[in-house]
Amino acid sequence: MTPEEEIRAHPEHPHEVTITIDNKNYKVRPGRTAVSELKQIAAIPPAYELEEIVDGKLVPLKDDEHVLIKGGERFVGHPRGGASS
Repeated sequence: MTPEEEIRAHPEHPHEVTITIDNKNYKVRPGRTAVSELKQIAAIPPAYELEEIVDGKLVPLKDDEHVLIKGGERFVGHPRGGASS
């Protein structure tokens, strides 16, 4: 059973997990979550890009994309097209 299926199989036990966006912790429900919703949670401007940190690398996320939240995920927001040096 995938983590997403397991969450759906036990709706009577709702819980939250912690994710990090721009070095701040947020409590969210696990499961498929829209990137736009994550930006809203962290008050990231719509014009900004959100990226997930995976194995030390930044992975760009599209606003209309969904990510599977399990807990412990890390994200950063920044102006689009602006690469850090």
